[in-house]
Amino acid sequence: MAGERVLVAKVGLDGHDRGVKVVARILRDAGYEVIYTGLFQTPDTVAAAAVDEDVDAIGLSMLSGAHMTLAPLVVQKVRERGVDIPVVVGGIVPDHDVDELAAAGISKILTPGASAAEVVEAIRSAIED
Repeated sequence: MAGERVLVAKVGLDGHDRGVKVVARILRDAGYEVIYTGLFQTPDTVAAAAVDEDVDAIGLSMLSGAHMTLAPLVVQKVRERGVDIPVVVGGIVPDHDVDELAAAGISKILTPGASAAEVVEAIRSAIED
């Protein structure tokens, strides 16, 4: 884990950032170097930052209900840049969307109530897969 870098981002118009800041701290405390892009990012800006920062994983916090549109676009934009960085989504994701997100390239999905250990394990396993 030493030296592994994770970019965490809020994509779209979701202005709730408390949870993503908690996740950033959890990952930092677990030994990851964390880059937080801030609110209101686009799939393009997240992909560009992930490539520029040479990250090992991307964590998206999705609370706005736009996960079915925006999360797959992040995967697409990353791959268009010639890299395959795993994308983990955390937030409000109904059970019926999980399989479709996985088919769209999302590595792991965390729903509300995920423990700190589950967050760290999701990132660790996404990087190792």
